Amino acid sequence: MFLTAMGASLTVGALAIAVRSLTGTSPASASSAAKPEVMVWKSPTCGCCGGWVDHMRAAGFPVTVQEVDDVEPVKTRLGVPTRLQSCHTALVGGYALEGHVPADSVQRLLRERPAAVGLAVPGMPQGSPGMETGVKDPYDVVLFGGAGGDSVYERR
Repeated sequence: MFLTAMGASLTVGALAIAVRSLTGTSPASASSAAKPEVMVWKSPTCGCCGGWVDHMRAAGFPVTVQEVDDVEPVKTRLGVPTRLQSCHTALVGGYALEGHVPADSVQRLLRERPAAVGLAVPGMPQGSPGMETGVKDPYDVVLFGGAGGDSVYERR
């Protein structure tokens, strides 16, 4: 029994070394790095949208960008209310993301999986991801489209 357990430990250890050498990561970080793809629709000329895309990629999300002249039809199709709209719209794990939603809020959303359409950061608040200007305005991350209506998911 001891030898079997010891052999299993050696096998797991060898596997961990192999994963680290092939990927540059440990098995724990390799599994946590598997995040769903974020599909983003944005204007080709919007710099702050590009900043948000960079923020999501830095957080480990694979991101695909669709540059469109008019994002409004996407917002309508995904169910983003006019009162919550911002400059870009995204879809991840079945949820709509509107505006400069922080990556850690998205990670929480995907972990908790609330019954809702998605998250929004209405407008373009200074200091939100992609809107780093040296000024930080307080803002809310809004959970929308749930049975109870909109609610503040997080205050930033």
